[in-house]
Amino acid sequence: MSEESAEEPAQGRRVFLNHLDSYCGRSIGEYLSTCVVGASLESIEDEEEEEEDNSAAEVSSRSKEGVYQIVGTLSKPESSKPSFAEEIYAVSSREELLSHLLECEIVLYNITEDTNQIEEAMWAASALHMEIEHFTRQKLFILISTIMSWAKSKPPDPEDPEVAFTDEDYRRRKAHPNFTDHINAEKLILKLGKASKRKFSTYIVASGHQYGAGEGVLHYFFKRGWLSEPPAIPIFGDGNNFIPTIHILDLAAVLQNVADHRPKSHYILAVDASIHTLQELVKCISKNVGSGRTEKIPTEDAFLSKDLTQMHLDMLLVNLRMESGLVKESFNIKWVAQEGLVENIEQIVKEYKQSRGLLSLKIFVHGPPGVGKSTIAEQLCKHYKLHHIKSKDVISEAIANLEEIVAPKELATDNVGEEGEGDDGEEEEQGENVEEAQELLDAVKENMEQNAGQLDDEYVTKFMKNKLKSMPCRNQGYVLDGFPETYEQANDLFNFESEDEQGAKSKIPKYDTLITPEFVISLTASDEFLINRIINLPESIVAGTHYTQDQFLKVLNVFRELNTDDKTVLNYFDEIEIHPQFIDVDKLEDPENRFIVKEIIKEIGEPRNYGLTDEEKEELERQAAEECLVKEAQEKAEQERKEAEERAERMANWEEWNKHLEEVKRQEQELLEAQSVPLRNYLMRNVMPMLMQGINECCRIRPDDPVDFLAEYLFKNSPDI
Repeated sequence: MSEESAEEPAQGRRVFLNHLDSYCGRSIGEYLSTCVVGASLESIEDEEEEEEDNSAAEVSSRSKEGVYQIVGTLSKPESSKPSFAEEIYAVSSREELLSHLLECEIVLYNITEDTNQIEEAMWAASALHMEIEHFTRQKLFILISTIMSWAKSKPPDPEDPEVAFTDEDYRRRKAHPNFTDHINAEKLILKLGKASKRKFSTYIVASGHQYGAGEGVLHYFFKRGWLSEPPAIPIFGDGNNFIPTIHILDLAAVLQNVADHRPKSHYILAVDASIHTLQELVKCISKNVGSGRTEKIPTEDAFLSKDLTQMHLDMLLVNLRMESGLVKESFNIKWVAQEGLVENIEQIVKEYKQSRGLLSLKIFVHGPPGVGKSTIAEQLCKHYKLHHIKSKDVISEAIANLEEIVAPKELATDNVGEEGEGDDGEEEEQGENVEEAQELLDAVKENMEQNAGQLDDEYVTKFMKNKLKSMPCRNQGYVLDGFPETYEQANDLFNFESEDEQGAKSKIPKYDTLITPEFVISLTASDEFLINRIINLPESIVAGTHYTQDQFLKVLNVFRELNTDDKTVLNYFDEIEIHPQFIDVDKLEDPENRFIVKEIIKEIGEPRNYGLTDEEKEELERQAAEECLVKEAQEKAEQERKEAEERAERMANWEEWNKHLEEVKRQEQELLEAQSVPLRNYLMRNVMPMLMQGINECCRIRPDDPVDFLAEYLFKNSPDI
């Protein structure tokens, strides 16, 4: 093989892999792109010694020269080219795809994720087989299949159900009814490889259920545990079915070994050494990612889940014991998780968070009573998908948990099915803690009786610290609402439980980064503003709270006293260099806190959690549509109101103008009449008599030109002329 690589180094290292942007394709492609050709032929010890001896530059130079060059296709055309890929093929025809396959010495086809790739894989193997005569060197075709092609196989030893299937049993395998296409592809590809092994060799790698680096089929349980909505993760059926698994990088290592070793056996089981049931896997995930609670549900109900496909459900309900002698004895694998998921859960969870970009976010909201801490905390929790931590709720929850621990076994067994508790080891551990829990519960109740229902800081801090250390708070994060209130409470809550002498003498407090908030938001407002806000609250909200006038003033005075001392809770955070962000609620005049929350989000940044689910997107779209309709209706109503007002105003103005016009006309008429009286009197007295005489004379004489005659008559007989 090394001679062939020397003759045609580029072609000898070229590996085709379909769907490089899928979970499996991305992980395998990235792994192989860092593997030196033939590296697995060396023993792991020799390889480690060589890495120690060689300088970083030599290792880098060697890795660039002799690594596998990954080329392939994408499942989604819009996906960007992976950084590890040398070339991406946007295939428009099968002839074009075949030409690319012929350029590669090794062809990997993954059919574990997309059933549509089965037919393409069968065609690719058949097409390459027809080109054997033109091969100048051996080509390797590896089909990455699934152990679901064994799902209905009869046990190797009916009398001993603990006997596991091995690689040699592959001829007796029987597929799950929904995976018959997979077994048909396996059979065809094995058959094609038998014709001319020197030129065209084929292998089947039957993969266990893949996990790690973001998770495959088990991602459903990781996500349910992470989001804790609802807190209990479901176990389908009794959960006693055994599920063969393998870490995705260990699967990639198996493929590397097949490419390097070219083993005699052409059917390889790729499974780790674990033999875990579905119940064990889910409980482990719930304990390390979620609340630790599980819930058994009927198998039929599992099919109602929108987040699981039929293929995923079939895979989760499989019941197989398997072990791979070839992988264990003949391959050189630097295992990531040889003993399985349960034994390596801490590392798996770390990979899960890193690959999914899931980071905890811890926020403390501080401020006087009535400033809106709880409302803003709720909105931040909703936006960032965090846990809202209020001291009152934590105390109630802690007391309820203590009461549940010390409750009689008869009562406790009722909840076994719901919480998935049933481990003998867990029951023994709980039995040992009953006495301790009883003592703590008695002390808490006695303390509350002595303090009129209140609890000393010692117990509050203990319960709050346990809550912040719980898996949900460690994973997603939290929003602390109003607690701690003093420097001493903050120091007791966030410091290490056992400080060394050096830490005790240090000026800067030693704090536990696991539970200490990253962001401190201090809401400020004047007393006048807070009192006015409380006065304007509805009676239904004020009832049963400390927001009554007398109580509120007392609580407000206590807050002011605690925050004017030399050592306040904000001083504590300044000392550990987590500087608070101050927001003046009074100046913003934002009753619904929209601007305040936007300002906080701007300071904190983007969410570090899962994006919105389809249901949440639909709900937001529905709310946006409703708000749009309401806004349009309001705008329309406002427009109609304005138009009605303008119309009424125009009518009123028109009527007023008409009235005014009539009045002006009347006054003008009266004025004209008043002004015409002297002239009329003058005419009647001086002009009209003479004019009447002239008209009479004109009628008597009947001149040819009456007007001229009348004018001449008036001129001659007028006394004024």
